[in-house]
Amino acid sequence: MTFAALILAGIGIWLLFEGAIYAIAPDFMKEMSARIQQMDAKDIALSGLLSAGFGVGILYLAMQLV
Repeated sequence: MTFAALILAGIGIWLLFEGAIYAIAPDFMKEMSARIQQMDAKDIALSGLLSAGFGVGILYLAMQLV
């Protein structure tokens, strides 16, 4: 599997799960959106950075398994 194929597969899985969450629990997602609006910008940025770092780690592990 090429790196591009792995990235596309990852994006597809991400969209699948995100779409499923919105379809299964729309009220929960509205509540989470309201909570995010109350957060400081620094906290949101830190959460995004940690999430991106976690994603890089998962991607690295996936590439080692291929």
